[in-house]
Amino acid sequence: MSNDHSLIHRPVSRRLVLAGALAAPAVLRFTGTAHAATTLKISHQFPSSSGEEGDFRDRLVRRFAAEVTKRTNGELAFEVYPGSSLMKTNAQFSALRKGALDLSLYPISYAGGEAPECNIGLMPGLVVSYDQGLAWRTKPVGQAFSEYLEGKGVKILTWVWQAGGVASREKPLIAPEDAKGMKIRGGSREMDMVLQAAGAAVLSLPSNELYVAMQTGACDAGITSSTSLISFRLEELAKQLTTGRGKSYWFMLEPLLISKAVFDKLPKAQQDVLTAVGLEIEAFGKAGAMADDTKVAEVFAKAGAKIHDLDAATVEKWRAIARDTAWKDYSAKSAGCANLMKLAQEVPA
Repeated sequence: MSNDHSLIHRPVSRRLVLAGALAAPAVLRFTGTAHAATTLKISHQFPSSSGEEGDFRDRLVRRFAAEVTKRTNGELAFEVYPGSSLMKTNAQFSALRKGALDLSLYPISYAGGEAPECNIGLMPGLVVSYDQGLAWRTKPVGQAFSEYLEGKGVKILTWVWQAGGVASREKPLIAPEDAKGMKIRGGSREMDMVLQAAGAAVLSLPSNELYVAMQTGACDAGITSSTSLISFRLEELAKQLTTGRGKSYWFMLEPLLISKAVFDKLPKAQQDVLTAVGLEIEAFGKAGAMADDTKVAEVFAKAGAKIHDLDAATVEKWRAIARDTAWKDYSAKSAGCANLMKLAQEVPA
């Protein structure tokens, strides 16, 4: 899809259709029958699901697609590309900005390289509960962040937050003092700063590349969402798990995003349906994330890993380091970053 693509369905050659099928065999198509459909592509990095089983993030986008198609009487249709089968993970945000990708469920901090304010979406210790994170949408911090993203060409449809845990090959990572000498994937530039301050070496890579990094010994421990810990089968490699159930210093914003260029071209009635369904499905996202915070402990325990939980005092140790490193560094980047950090701290935990 080019930068000036039209949303009107165009016929394609049999050769292109076959090439697309080979590139993304897990694609599902949601269509109605009442009208000719505008087909939108949804890309994400996570494994495909089946019905009520599997990664809730893939299930969320499929539910979203099915409901929007239903409410628009088939005027909007969707193709879902899981597992980064349409394009590489880190390319998706830039593609959204250009209108070369329609929608993505995307870890927003991955976009920090080209849009620095996005790093607030995985700021260690800043968000410490689901209710606090989901409150952003209606608070000044969420409004300011949404305006920033729209200025970059991207619009949030659904706010999804996920708590994270740590899978370790040998030594557990619970408190900051455990990090010394370990090679750890933190998930964001800011989390890496905290880990380095605690004495760790860090690796920067998407969560879907974590299994190989741990398997080869390039990484001793990986911090990622509970759902990714399950979906990427890290229990096969880990002897220790620190969960995010109950308490966590690691909360990631992973929203469902739509290209603003694509959204703006749609009729208002279709825009209204996308916005309404996006809002309604937030509850499904919260329930799915929280369920996996518990499920991950069961999965890892069954595989023989030792399970650890965080207490308030340990979370506060991580937050103290974050305040002196990542929070200060982020706030110093720009007036926009400083404002977002100030507004975020006004939202009660």
